[in-house]
Amino acid sequence: MIGYICKYTPVEIIEAFGEKPVRLDPGYKSHQRAEALIHSNMCSFAKGVLENIIENNIEEVVLTACCDSIKRLYDVLKDKVKFIHLLDLPRKKDPLAIDLFYNEIIEFIEAYQAFKNKSFDEESLLKILESKSFNKEESAESIAILGARLKDDVIEKIRNSCTANVINFTCTGEERVFNIEAKDNLLKSYAESLLNLTPCMRMAEDRSKLINKELKGIIYNTIKFCDFYSYEYAELKSRADIPLLKIETDYNDSNSGQILTRIDAFLESTGIKKMEKQKAKKGYFVGVDSGSTSTNVVIIDENKNIISYSIIPTGPKALESAFEAFEIALNSAGLQKKDITSIVATGYGRVSIPFADRIVTEITCHGKGAFFIDNAIRTVIDIGGQDSKVIRLDDNGNVIDFVMNDKCSAGTGRFLEVMARTLGVSIEEMAKVHKEVKENITITSMCTVFAESEIISLIAQNKDQRDIIHALNKAVASKAVSLVDRIGREGKYMMTGGVAKNQGVVYAIESRLGEKLIIPFEPQIIGALGAALISLEGK
Repeated sequence: MIGYICKYTPVEIIEAFGEKPVRLDPGYKSHQRAEALIHSNMCSFAKGVLENIIENNIEEVVLTACCDSIKRLYDVLKDKVKFIHLLDLPRKKDPLAIDLFYNEIIEFIEAYQAFKNKSFDEESLLKILESKSFNKEESAESIAILGARLKDDVIEKIRNSCTANVINFTCTGEERVFNIEAKDNLLKSYAESLLNLTPCMRMAEDRSKLINKELKGIIYNTIKFCDFYSYEYAELKSRADIPLLKIETDYNDSNSGQILTRIDAFLESTGIKKMEKQKAKKGYFVGVDSGSTSTNVVIIDENKNIISYSIIPTGPKALESAFEAFEIALNSAGLQKKDITSIVATGYGRVSIPFADRIVTEITCHGKGAFFIDNAIRTVIDIGGQDSKVIRLDDNGNVIDFVMNDKCSAGTGRFLEVMARTLGVSIEEMAKVHKEVKENITITSMCTVFAESEIISLIAQNKDQRDIIHALNKAVASKAVSLVDRIGREGKYMMTGGVAKNQGVVYAIESRLGEKLIIPFEPQIIGALGAALISLEGK
């Protein structure tokens, strides 16, 4: 078994040697062993690959010199495995580049022959290439996945979740198919075919041809702290006239609830999310929003009247909270489970609710609920317990864009709870508007841990408690408005989520936006209300 990472690796030559090439997966939750050999600040992809090699005791590795991190990985592995070879990858695919890459492949063959003590057979290579002959299938409706490699199980979930064809243009995602014509120099033709695969983002080639009018959307995966992908994403966003979703992973989190929520919401907004079509029926319809801090249930009738709702803390067991909130809402409405026609679940815990008929992301549900309350709303600012999101709606209430702040409690309800505890005040006191302040303090860090240290320092300086609260509310507002600015300001604005009950934050956001926010009668149930409406409408 010989491990590799790059699509430009001569996999078919390895197979012609009678060996098994294995693409190395970097998706490990811990890099404990890798960080004993490589700096902890090294690229998460390189660390994940190293962890894979150590975990599976891989003794043979082929790398390509595509970036400095992989070159460093090569340096680390030179004395750790029995065989390692580094292919120097050209940045173009002109005749000179083909000659250079051809020579690199020859050097690899010679090195591997010497290591294995066996001869390379071109006839075996030809048979393998013929079995992978070019046979491209076109699809009128597709989405493309671009950027850094995504884990196979995430790719599979995308394929299973949408009605469109999924084209994987990520680092190693393209299927290896060839059309070798020049039999007089098979290896040179093979080198040219490898370079003619969909160009890697690091190749100095125009990748604009990957974007066409047939695409329903693009999911672009970036790696934390890798500027290459961020640059290409910024360029794509400036010129792509199709829906574009950016996700960012460090290969520890690519299967996280937040990232899958973003993907599902994107598929829903582009109209290609697989959903069972249902006809609206008479009766009662339920939306269950299983959030990180609270679980909310709304029951409506066939005329879209809210019959009852409930809000309870989620607690340590999301499923138990969902059952409890559902029972409370049923009792409040004087109904039983048998009276309910259908149930839609949303929120981070949506996949764990067994009594739901369907699941829909909170992005879609918050947009649906907000537009129902006021059809003039074009921007929804939702600040919940663990994340913040800003949702853009069109004139029909459809989600056309959204941004999220996740994997960090900065600017969320959890942030305010921690600060209230540090100040020794109630969350109700934190929610008061403090327009008149003695000193206009600014919190310099939005990280919850660092901000808490700042608050402790301000307390030690005997700063007025109201001034500190005002500063914290401004900090949360700043974070929210920065999300708004990422998709562009467009009123009317509605604020949902538990933090919408904090008048200090509301006032601070309004001051920054220069516009009033619409606050629903109960901002915590808007997601559940949207889920109930989707349950009623059956689409």
